[in-house]
Amino acid sequence: MLNVLSCIAVEHDLRYVALAAVVCVFGSFLSMRIYTRMRRSDGSRRWLWLFLGALVATCTIWTTHFAAMLGYLVPFDRSFAPGLTAASFAILFLCTCFAFGVSLRSHAGLTIELGGVLFGFGIAIMHYTGMAAFLVPGIITWEPSYVLASVLLGALFGGLAFNRASRPVTRFCRFGSMVAMILAIVSMHFTGMEAMTITPLAGIDIPPQAMPDEYMLAAVTGITTVLLVTVGSSYTIDRFSLQEATERYQQLTLFDALTGLPNKAWAEGKLAELLDSAIRSNDRVAVYTIDLEEFAMINAAHGEVTGDAVLREVGLHLNDALMADEYTARLPGAQFLFIKTRVFGRHETSASAARLQKLVAGPHMTPAGTLTLRSAVGYAVFPDDGLDASTLMTRASLAAQDARRGGSGEVRRYQAGLDDDVRHQARLAIDLRSAVSGNQLELYYQPQNCTSTRSLVGFEALVRWHHPTLGMVSPGDFIPVAERTGLIAEIGDYVLRRACADAAAWPGGYKVAVNVAAYQLTRLDLPALVDEVLKETGLAPERLEIELTESGLIADHARALATITRLKTLGVSIAMDDFGTGYSSLALLQHFPFDKIKIDRSFITDVANRPRAAAIVRAALLIAESMNIPVLAEGVESEEEFAYLREAGCPAVQGFLFGRPMPLSSVQTLMLREQLRAASPGAAAGDTDGRAEMPGAGRLAS
Repeated sequence: MLNVLSCIAVEHDLRYVALAAVVCVFGSFLSMRIYTRMRRSDGSRRWLWLFLGALVATCTIWTTHFAAMLGYLVPFDRSFAPGLTAASFAILFLCTCFAFGVSLRSHAGLTIELGGVLFGFGIAIMHYTGMAAFLVPGIITWEPSYVLASVLLGALFGGLAFNRASRPVTRFCRFGSMVAMILAIVSMHFTGMEAMTITPLAGIDIPPQAMPDEYMLAAVTGITTVLLVTVGSSYTIDRFSLQEATERYQQLTLFDALTGLPNKAWAEGKLAELLDSAIRSNDRVAVYTIDLEEFAMINAAHGEVTGDAVLREVGLHLNDALMADEYTARLPGAQFLFIKTRVFGRHETSASAARLQKLVAGPHMTPAGTLTLRSAVGYAVFPDDGLDASTLMTRASLAAQDARRGGSGEVRRYQAGLDDDVRHQARLAIDLRSAVSGNQLELYYQPQNCTSTRSLVGFEALVRWHHPTLGMVSPGDFIPVAERTGLIAEIGDYVLRRACADAAAWPGGYKVAVNVAAYQLTRLDLPALVDEVLKETGLAPERLEIELTESGLIADHARALATITRLKTLGVSIAMDDFGTGYSSLALLQHFPFDKIKIDRSFITDVANRPRAAAIVRAALLIAESMNIPVLAEGVESEEEFAYLREAGCPAVQGFLFGRPMPLSSVQTLMLREQLRAASPGAAAGDTDGRAEMPGAGRLAS
């Protein structure tokens, strides 16, 4: 070892040694980086990296060798044979390619280390081929023990270099592989130099075709510089390309392609950062979930192009309105997330929710025209409602679901117990899907009666669900679930077909009223479906009444009007349900050709003792009379309410006073009793004995 160090320090010009060291360090680093890259590649890219890696390693080893040889001090002239010098480069390149190829064959066993050993042998072959090109006026002899030691050192450190690059255990292993390659080159070269002894002999001349030191230095530095710069540039370009691809991938994985907003993954990471900061500064953070209530209807009515345009518009409005310490993101489906930091009180959180609803409302320019939207907003506040990002986002979403169940345009803050409620709703949704396909649904019918004669004039069909374990589930519980899950379409089809089939068998021409949900009204095939059902069941069109709510009409006036017009062409009558509960009830009367108005039960309850409710009822009756539209009052439960409505001129009523919702068997009994009453000589207009007090399903929401 001391002899080798002495060889370096005493027998070499340290300037050339320094040059060799710079090339060796830089080239070894680049070689091992490329080797790591080639192991991660496959197909043609792997072979391209193998070629480049072998070229860089060859240049590194070859230049290190000849730069050190140029610094080797001898007391006589020396030179290099061009042919063997070039051959040493070619031999080393082929050996390196072979060594890399062997190491890439498998990750198991010692294949990788075998490739490294072959790499070390390649260094030794190049070294002694290059030494054969070293021309001096004398004889060169070799010490076998040092020659063997040089070969073994090259093989040992070569295997170690490949091992550290291929089987890293820490992030520093890539530097360990570089150091091992440097040791493989340096230990092999200088140990081999120590094995050499030159004995000068008179009369031995250097051939004239040999290369002097100046030419050799120029060739070595020139060729190596060009190759290393070229390959290094290629590696750098590829590295930057990979970095750009990685950034692009992060853009795709952390941002929504449709709106350009950050997505849920980004929002969760950002919120975690904001919460860490809020903990240090003792701030509050509000997290909002914004749910677009009518997006499913817009998508169904106008198509995905318009739906996508709506999402882009909403995202743009939210993003443009961001203030300091505010962030927004797109969530899956028709939801957006909004984060506000440095929240100081309940008034500020409520004001922010109202601002968000105003931004979402629009108007929004879309391919289908200008649309306005309604949204349900739920929010949770750090630290009151949660201490981590995932919990706050989940609870804001739960609050939004609660807001949506509460009615249109609601804002709700997370409350304890919502988690259990949501789990119940989820179980209900799963069971409801089975109920639709498993014949667990049944139609009940509630009588509708003439006010002047108390006689039966028709029925409203109401769907009921007999749950296997929960018993009778209220429509108020499962209909919102059906609307959220899209099952409302299947349930609506079932109700329409079953009601028409049942009514077709009724005597006396009684009408049947069927409620059509807002989602069904957006379907282009609804008139065709009604026509098909009427023909299949044989029910006369004038005996079917379609009930529509305000929410289904205001979502898309033009489409709703076109659908209603086609339905009326079939001979079906159209009723406006829940009149008076919405903001646009009067405007809808002006635009849509209704055949009946149904006054909501909220105005009928104790109407005789509620002056404002009575005023609204009388105004509705007056407007309907002027427009020649019949009126039916819902929710009549007492004789006092009935007497008031009869005196006010309301032509028809529906409610528990005349009968609760009942199964089909009870309907048939009621109709038979009605026929007997009508045939009775004592039957007269206003006879109160004809009241239908049939047992039903209990007081269930219609």
